[in-house]
Amino acid sequence: MISAFFIFNQKGEVLISRLYRTDLKRSISDVFRIQVVSNSDVRSPIITLGSTSFFHVRTNNLYIMAVTKNNANAALVFEYLYRFISIAKSYFGKVDEESVKSNFVLIYELIDEILDFGYPQNSEIDTLKTYITTESIRVQPTAVEESSKITTQATGATSWRRPDVKYKKNEAFVDVIETVNLTMSAKGTILRADVDGHILMRAYLSGTPECKFGLNDKLVIDQSERGSSDAVELDDCQFHQCVRLNDFDSDRTISFIPPDGEFELMRYRSSNNVNLPLKVLPTVNEIGTSQVSYIVSVRTNFNPKLSATNVVLRIPTPLNTTSVDCKVPNGKAKYVPAENVIIWKIPRIQGGQECTLSGTAQLTATTHRQSWARPPIDVDFQVLMFTASGLLVRFLKVFEKSNYHSIKWVRYLTKASGGYQIRF
Repeated sequence: MISAFFIFNQKGEVLISRLYRTDLKRSISDVFRIQVVSNSDVRSPIITLGSTSFFHVRTNNLYIMAVTKNNANAALVFEYLYRFISIAKSYFGKVDEESVKSNFVLIYELIDEILDFGYPQNSEIDTLKTYITTESIRVQPTAVEESSKITTQATGATSWRRPDVKYKKNEAFVDVIETVNLTMSAKGTILRADVDGHILMRAYLSGTPECKFGLNDKLVIDQSERGSSDAVELDDCQFHQCVRLNDFDSDRTISFIPPDGEFELMRYRSSNNVNLPLKVLPTVNEIGTSQVSYIVSVRTNFNPKLSATNVVLRIPTPLNTTSVDCKVPNGKAKYVPAENVIIWKIPRIQGGQECTLSGTAQLTATTHRQSWARPPIDVDFQVLMFTASGLLVRFLKVFEKSNYHSIKWVRYLTKASGGYQIRF
């Protein structure tokens, strides 16, 4: 695995350093400072110099970096770096230079507990929080009992959950959040359409409950089974370690003992049978050399009982635009000269509705006419209780030996943010 771990600020100063093996010296940090921090041309997260490899990720104004002289598994190294950031956020919120300086003792405790001789050990946040705290005084009578619980949790079958969790009100919240990416040509041909999905769960359940979570009956992952028009086809999916995969392969149910609190149960990607929530129809014509006319229609493609909210269209204008006169039946539209775009904001559109922007851009005269690149229209939106992939939660059941009553909530959210583009 890794030989050393460092945290640098944006100036290249070392804030945190820990060497796990003797094959590196502390001066290796100077190499990273010169080759990466001081070099603005570096874009790769992996830099190899001779037999030494530097892996780094950026968060806010920090470089989180690991070094190895072995042929390490790069995916595992990055998984550790991102896991460290998640753990740090759970302890002291925002991970930046000030928070690292204020919590350096805690950070050293964490990295010494997570890594042993450069190999990741226990990185479960709930387990770490039971015995790594900022308090220096612990109550002596319960120290032995607490130590026993920690050992059982860290080494047992469910290291992600303590057995003595108790809640007055037992609830489970499931959020299916999908981000739609679209690239459509000027002729209306879909060049790219895919969905990045995340199933997030917040489990406030007592004891060690067994949860069963059912997805669509027609859920296809195997390439050989594809082709059905009404099936939900996933390109790939990834589960939290608590999920028992045997049940999912047989009947598309997910069985697991959930961690306490919020966690990501599943992430997936789909690029087949994608239901596009919004259809944008642009008609943009250049009138001579002095004007450009715009007619941009937005049509919703979902149930009339649902609605799209926070819809924002960024419609490009030529660089020599002086003013834009536009009319919209819904929302507000204005020309932003600094960005060369018309920003059309629509607070809400019901399913089955259509809104149209019409306008004219006035252009200043230029000596040499330059061809307009026509950047695509960017669309941002959110649609509650709708999934672009068609993925649905059929049921969510909670079983616990005390047989308590639990309340379950399921919410769907489909959104686009910077990746929904229509060329014209």
